[in-house]
Amino acid sequence: MIITDATFAGSSTRVSQRTSSGLPEFAFIGRSNVGKSSLINMLTGRRGLAKTSSTPGKTQLVNHFLINKEWYLVDLPGYGYAKMGKKGRAELSNIIDDYILNSKEMVLLFVLIDSRHDIQQNDMDFLSSLGENGIPFAIIFTKCDKLSQTAFNAQLERNKGQLSELWDPLPDMLSSSSENGKGKDEILNYIDNLIKSLE
Repeated sequence: MIITDATFAGSSTRVSQRTSSGLPEFAFIGRSNVGKSSLINMLTGRRGLAKTSSTPGKTQLVNHFLINKEWYLVDLPGYGYAKMGKKGRAELSNIIDDYILNSKEMVLLFVLIDSRHDIQQNDMDFLSSLGENGIPFAIIFTKCDKLSQTAFNAQLERNKGQLSELWDPLPDMLSSSSENGKGKDEILNYIDNLIKSLE
């Protein structure tokens, strides 16, 4: 898939606020500061499409981007931002849950995880909740340019070991780097194949 057109199509906090377009949606989520906005900009080839920030927790709405007038890329708020107040965390959690559980157009949720570290407990808890609710998802390991190939492969094996405690077979896994574009074609082709399977 080649993205030739990517436009911001609106923000919301609840699925009920949007009129259904019937177009398939692919959502992206991860811990705060996992590199989600940078990945979205890399995939679309639009540097400023999703707002990046050095401050975690920047995304606090469900942001829709219309891609090639055929499908929506959905940017969800990050989870696990400890410095946000309890009330703020609860509201973000409600926003995330409302979209994930109630969006009839969402085909797949991409869960972003930092490739440099073991999978954190709140990532594992989130993935477990997806399984309990029957939510289709795949994992994208971000920032893989920060590791040598040997170190990345070793970390990936550790991550697979963690995931095998919850999943058999393991969920689909992809890797990416917003710095050098690694994974762009793989992720877009993955989405393209899912769209074709719906036709």
